[in-house]
Amino acid sequence: MLAASMATVLVTGGAGFIGSHLAEGFLAAGQRVVVLDDLSSGRRDNLPAEVELHVLDVRTPEAAALVEALAPDLLVHEAAQMDVRRSVADPVFDAQVNVVGTLNLLEAARRSGTRRVLFASTGGAIYGEQDVHPAPEEHPERPLSPYGVAKLAAERYLAFYAHEYGFDAVCLRYANVYGERQNPHGEAGVVAIFLDRLLAGQPTTINGDGLQTRDYVHVSDVVAANLAAARLPAGCGFRVYNVGTGVETMVVELQRRLAEALGMEAPPVHGPGKPGEQRRSSVDPSRGRAELALPAPLPLADGLTRTAAWFRARATAAAG
Repeated sequence: MLAASMATVLVTGGAGFIGSHLAEGFLAAGQRVVVLDDLSSGRRDNLPAEVELHVLDVRTPEAAALVEALAPDLLVHEAAQMDVRRSVADPVFDAQVNVVGTLNLLEAARRSGTRRVLFASTGGAIYGEQDVHPAPEEHPERPLSPYGVAKLAAERYLAFYAHEYGFDAVCLRYANVYGERQNPHGEAGVVAIFLDRLLAGQPTTINGDGLQTRDYVHVSDVVAANLAAARLPAGCGFRVYNVGTGVETMVVELQRRLAEALGMEAPPVHGPGKPGEQRRSSVDPSRGRAELALPAPLPLADGLTRTAAWFRARATAAAG
């Protein structure tokens, strides 16, 4: 849908881990990139200098006014309250950001004439405990946290906007995304947390026995999926795609591989398991690979090597 000539792409949450990689990707594709981010977790220095940044909260009238003034050709909505545990502790705040904030932007997009939205959704948190592994997009949706409920609600609103107003709305259900620039502080990103602690000489703690599995997808594959979704023909309507690898990796195996990537022997410490944590999670990416013509995802070994090298370089620079 994005023309060969320059188009305006608005990336919400664009100063964060995934959003900043998307901003770079669209910039490299020759588009004008504008970022909306409240910098609660994002950083201005994640962005290239030529990217225009507006420090705003997605829930505010000012954020809606920016969308209306820009009338972007494409809205890439990555901004979110992404802490599952915080969603359980404060579901009202989670819904305010992830549902009401999304609606605030969609209404502004409707008024401005923007008709294509790419939405950062979630695989594991929407599917819940899976009947099959990996889960296809048709898998029953059984979210077990307010975060998952809110993401599913946002998808339903996008389906409404596609039907009622002719939006092209593509929901990309991410698996566990990792890679360079991931924030090691907070709930999201066990790869970043482990690397940060290993490089600091601190023990890595695994919740429970570590045999729980996740589908780890490198951020470069997320960028590729978004760029491909942006190129879908106009009038593609409402679509949902998993973005993952379909491969399950145990947490204990992930920790071992990360230590090896850093050239270390650092057995993990085991703590109590998290109540209600999913035992297994993986998504089937085959529909997206076929319909979006995506290449095979980056192998985990290669992605972890790249990510470990970036974290090591950052730690070396910080040490002077």
